[in-house]
Amino acid sequence: MMSQAAFKVEQAVGHDDNATTIQDVTNPGNKEEWGDKSVSMKALAWMGKGKVEMIDTPKPRILEPRDVIIKITGSTVCGSDLHLLHGTVVELQKGDILGHEFCGIVDECGSGVTKFAKGQRVVASFQIACGDCYYCKQKLSSQCEKTNANTVENAMYGGRTAGMFGYSHFTGGFAGGQSEYTRIPYGDVNLLPIPDDVPDEKALYLSDVLCTSWHAVVDTGVKKGDVVAIWGAGPIGQMAADFSLLNGASRVIMIDSNWRLDFVQKTYPHIETIDFSKLGKGESVTSKLKEMCNDRGPDVSIECAAGEYAKGWAHYFEMLLGLETDTSELVNEMITSTRNFGRCGITGVYVGFTNHFNIGSLMERGIRLIGNGQAPVHLYWESLLKMIQDKQIEPLKMVTHRVRLEDLDKVYYKFEAKEDGMQKVFVETKFSFPACEGSPELTKY
Repeated sequence: MMSQAAFKVEQAVGHDDNATTIQDVTNPGNKEEWGDKSVSMKALAWMGKGKVEMIDTPKPRILEPRDVIIKITGSTVCGSDLHLLHGTVVELQKGDILGHEFCGIVDECGSGVTKFAKGQRVVASFQIACGDCYYCKQKLSSQCEKTNANTVENAMYGGRTAGMFGYSHFTGGFAGGQSEYTRIPYGDVNLLPIPDDVPDEKALYLSDVLCTSWHAVVDTGVKKGDVVAIWGAGPIGQMAADFSLLNGASRVIMIDSNWRLDFVQKTYPHIETIDFSKLGKGESVTSKLKEMCNDRGPDVSIECAAGEYAKGWAHYFEMLLGLETDTSELVNEMITSTRNFGRCGITGVYVGFTNHFNIGSLMERGIRLIGNGQAPVHLYWESLLKMIQDKQIEPLKMVTHRVRLEDLDKVYYKFEAKEDGMQKVFVETKFSFPACEGSPELTKY
């Protein structure tokens, strides 16, 4: 079976010796040295477009002095995992182990790790940073120069980003954490200790969603008195709304069309909503926002959806034919809706190129368009942990389901089908602690 462990390898697409000192591959085959075949674990693997599957595979081994092996006690499913399920993220390989948000218990440490000890509770950053390069020294961990050797990404973007857990070989090919064990390269850098007063069900989300939402808000520059519009009512959008209000926003307006708006209206009554599917004849998201904001529009707009989902037929067919990878519709709505000299931030996943971009409105009206990028987790996770401890934020507000790892393939399909009102989930393993107060009851599929 496929091993979750990693090994140094030159990628088929090319390898830059200056880019990385370590390379992790999620589907290395049967070679014994890459995994401990005496211990089998369960993991979720990508098996082709539209298909994921629970597999049994060897436990990963220590391969580098700074490696840490953790027992997974909690993981989750992110909206961006659906991009993997759909096959819209390039360079996925059959058998790749998914999952970029997870926490656990230290099981083994390499000889170069002095910060952690066996049995310690930790949460992992979804991006893998070396700790020593130009960006890592500024805690801009998402832009690490040494952990992603993929030359296709470097050529396509004009620069590289950090390796990521469970998110294709385009971001380094590192095995993910929707599993019972995971190997953490540079474990002394990419793990944060979890204090005793914070349960896994809250600490887990420091891995991605909390840092990503906070970064969207502070990087786009939300300040006191601002009216903020947010496209996308999923967990990232929900937490971005909370963080906008925490930063002093006077109003938050959320735009979407699905079951998540019902959840937002019930759970976040202070947030205004626009269901774009119910707009009247001649109305648009832009006209509705102008009407709600003194004909000027919001001060700040943040995109928390993604470029994968076309609203109109033109973009649908262009994406189907490979003429673009992402639709510009939501970005154009943000630009035309936002007040002159306002600010727009893109946090939703966009992977390549788009057509019909309204560059004229951007230029003529002085709109600031900000690519928030992958949030630099290391810059924020300590301060956000303190905010959890101080009860300034409550991550469990967005969590609707607790599920078992062995049911995770079914959970993906239910999440994709928008069933059971599923928002954010907490995935438990055989190593998980008893559920904390406020955690949803376990659902078995």
